[in-house]
Amino acid sequence: MHKITMLGAGLIGMFYTQTLHANRSRDKVHVLYSRSEQKAKEAAASWGVEKWTTDMDEAINDPDTDVVVIGLPNSLHREAVLKAAKAGKAVLCTKPLATNSKDALEMLQAVENAGVFHGYLEDLTYTPKMLKTIDSVSKGAVGKVLWTRSRETHPGPHSAWFWDKSASGGGAIVDMGCHCIEISRALVGKNVRPLEVVCWADTQVHPIDVEDSAIGLVRYESGAVGQFETSWCFRGGMDLRDEVSGTEGTVWINHWLRTGFEMFTNVGQQGYVAEKAEGDKGWLFPVGDELVELGYVHMFTDMLDALDRGIQPMETFYDGYVVNAIMDACYRSVASKRWEPVELEIWRGEKGSAEKSGFSNYDDKHLLIKEEKMPDGRTKVILKEKESGRIVERIKRS
Repeated sequence: MHKITMLGAGLIGMFYTQTLHANRSRDKVHVLYSRSEQKAKEAAASWGVEKWTTDMDEAINDPDTDVVVIGLPNSLHREAVLKAAKAGKAVLCTKPLATNSKDALEMLQAVENAGVFHGYLEDLTYTPKMLKTIDSVSKGAVGKVLWTRSRETHPGPHSAWFWDKSASGGGAIVDMGCHCIEISRALVGKNVRPLEVVCWADTQVHPIDVEDSAIGLVRYESGAVGQFETSWCFRGGMDLRDEVSGTEGTVWINHWLRTGFEMFTNVGQQGYVAEKAEGDKGWLFPVGDELVELGYVHMFTDMLDALDRGIQPMETFYDGYVVNAIMDACYRSVASKRWEPVELEIWRGEKGSAEKSGFSNYDDKHLLIKEEKMPDGRTKVILKEKESGRIVERIKRS
């Protein structure tokens, strides 16, 4: 049984606490911290937390807790992690790990030097559909991964600090691009080094100093490309979709809209529909169990099981550091309007992992480009002559 210090009484703190207390769990949030006394008191009462405080040091150093979970604004992650590492507590930090890779690296080194367990709370790699996809892709179901696409868009964050660069460190890229980038890393292979990034971002709708929309491409050493799309301008709720395309297959995932649960009501559902839903009348897309569908349940199961077993979880601070480095390159690319290198002071994956061509031989003299069944029942093959480079076609005889 773990007694947990929860730092943060906002929406993410609520989701985390609900997950940890669900299904008659042995693990409990024992202390709740918030900078606001009113929020701390009200949330503790609502969530069934025994103690609350507005003193971060008191919360982290509580003698009865052994795990610190960080659900604070981005600018406070570094301070909280360094304090938890100093206290010798296991520490789990929400995404993004930091506002930049320099701070993320300092946080990684702090927990490793202290010898404490650390986990990066990237929930969207833990959704049931994504876990199944990662497993299938890792076993070769789509062949060599060529391209991934991850999209997260909605009408904008729920709290003021997200919109304030001094607290968030950035806009839609920091808020949601971190999800998309780590999903692509999981599909391409975390041992494959990200090389460079090109990214567009702009402030299209809101009167803020950070980007509310962004699209980027991350090129990996294997030749794969990870595409991400993020926006705080999308109307109609939250759109979470992922795709992966390989030499032998494709996967499409829709996590939130058009998932098979659709409802029409002329009078309104009379209650909460789903995160970022914009109304409760007309066509609605409710979610059966948000804690499961957003990955929180599987994420905390993995984290606390790994802690108990003395092994690393699927997502660690190192993963958060790599994501921060990729996002730093994104912001440099937005400014330069060019491809920018991903600068990693520490790389723990494969070195020189670029894969050789996967071109298939048709026979001794030809490479196979494509084989297709035609409407008349015949099979056509498109070939490249090895010697001349000429493209030819043939009808394949059975």
